[in-house]
Amino acid sequence: MKYTDIDKRKTAFIFELDNVLYPEKDYLYQVYYLFANLIEYTELHDAKAVLGLMTSTYENEGKDKVFDHIKERFHLDEKYRASLDNQMLTAKLPLKLLLFKNMLELMQDIVVDRKKIFIVTNGKPEQQLNKIKQTEWHGLEKYLVCYFADETTPKPEPDIVHLLLKEHNLQRRDILMIENAEEDRLCAQACGIDYLNAEQFL
Repeated sequence: MKYTDIDKRKTAFIFELDNVLYPEKDYLYQVYYLFANLIEYTELHDAKAVLGLMTSTYENEGKDKVFDHIKERFHLDEKYRASLDNQMLTAKLPLKLLLFKNMLELMQDIVVDRKKIFIVTNGKPEQQLNKIKQTEWHGLEKYLVCYFADETTPKPEPDIVHLLLKEHNLQRRDILMIENAEEDRLCAQACGIDYLNAEQFL
């Protein structure tokens, strides 16, 4: 699917950040790399071994299990959980985050057509802002308006979208949400706005 396939009456587009505009693991893996090197420096464990366990745990069991596995395997002090959590919020990444090619093209087409782009993202606002600041936007950043759902109530609760509609004087029929998670679909349904799965563009 391309921009030209979308209902021309839509005047504003809502995007989630993680796994919609860029692959979330591109952020996580760089933080894991930085953390693994910290562990090598402070605890003398091989950074490659730590990183390997972190990435394999993420792929097989999800990010919530990552620290538990390396703590057990490498006998790490619990204090390092806070270190990892802090790096997740504030890490200066070695490499910029890159948008999915098709999403970059979609957003560029929206801007050329003089329509509005909103990022409405779940997650800790400090972390999500850190990701946004380290993404290569190719000049799109000046056209983005960002809302952090956790500052009100996280999606699928519709509060943040209702706020967006009010602040920008938009009607529900004007909006299209591009999503890749159940909480976004439920949010869109609760708000009465149309939505499409990101996979249709990727």
